[in-house]
Amino acid sequence: MAVLSEEQSMLRDAAKAWTQEKSPVRALRGLRDSRSDHGYDTEAWNEMAQMGWAGVIVPEAYGGSEFGFLSMGLILEELGRTLTASPLLASGLAAASALTLGGSEAQKAEWLPKIADGSTIATLAIDDGPHHAPERTALAATASGDGYRLNGRKTFVLEGMAADLLVVSARGPKGIGLFLVRADAAGVNRTRLQLADSRGAANVTFEETPAQALAGGAGLLDQVLDRARAGVAAEMLGSASQAFETTLDYLKVRVQFGQPIGAFQALQHRAAKMFTDLELSRSAVEAALAALDVDSPEAPELVSLAKAKMGDTFHLVSNEMVQMHGGIGMTDAHEAGFYLKRARAAEAAFGNQAYHRDRYARLQGY
Repeated sequence: MAVLSEEQSMLRDAAKAWTQEKSPVRALRGLRDSRSDHGYDTEAWNEMAQMGWAGVIVPEAYGGSEFGFLSMGLILEELGRTLTASPLLASGLAAASALTLGGSEAQKAEWLPKIADGSTIATLAIDDGPHHAPERTALAATASGDGYRLNGRKTFVLEGMAADLLVVSARGPKGIGLFLVRADAAGVNRTRLQLADSRGAANVTFEETPAQALAGGAGLLDQVLDRARAGVAAEMLGSASQAFETTLDYLKVRVQFGQPIGAFQALQHRAAKMFTDLELSRSAVEAALAALDVDSPEAPELVSLAKAKMGDTFHLVSNEMVQMHGGIGMTDAHEAGFYLKRARAAEAAFGNQAYHRDRYARLQGY
């Protein structure tokens, strides 16, 4: 586990206390049953914004605290423990990173303070098809006056229905770049998706939609995606850790043949496997976040390592949670199914295990 500063420890403790009190897993159940268009609780999001979480990586000059990616990861980990649905990853991390790294002074001044105070929801719109393949972007950007026009579609846009601002990858005259699009701009059409994990997402089409370019091209896209991937991995770490702890507690109290099932050696071996994989995953996730904080040249490979390892681990732990709980684990009455569904959705977000193993190998020169 990373050595935290006093401020980071306080931030983690505050996030833990808030999620346990205000956003337990049953809140996600209620959100699912309400079929919310946004896919998150707006009152809970407003509370997160008031605590400053949406501005953790935003520079102080634009209303943020500039507290770093490891600090943001601590919050996302706690949100992951209770499966809290919020725009923090999409808006406060991914979109905020795009603007911080590639925005002009005018673009930063217009959007970053609103993202930091939670009044604007922003998100990334990256993939054209069902799989994560940013290098295959086909959505077209053509020059028009002092801006651009976008034509094409994006799929599985996180917080796509709630977003006020879209950061869209498109293929322009100089290759693939990122472009800012107001969600209410002409030619934008959004279709709400029903995802297994009950989060908010949409397919979005663009027809002669006005857009502004961010500076940086494909290099910026990779940087922004790596920050989003590390954030997803941190959230997955929290979810997997809680799934393991819940399962471990059950092994201690469920009695069969006159003794707790945790006394059975076969289940002990399976629990030990989960524990060791979680510890390895934590090391990988924290290394990736720390590398982003210092802009290390090794950050891309560390991020892909963390996302691939965390995908495998969360997949394993969510499966074992269902199986070790037996019959009750198969029912909707228990929370195990929520963790299993979230694992599958989070695996696919910004690249699954296969994508990141291949990317890690390429970055290593294979």
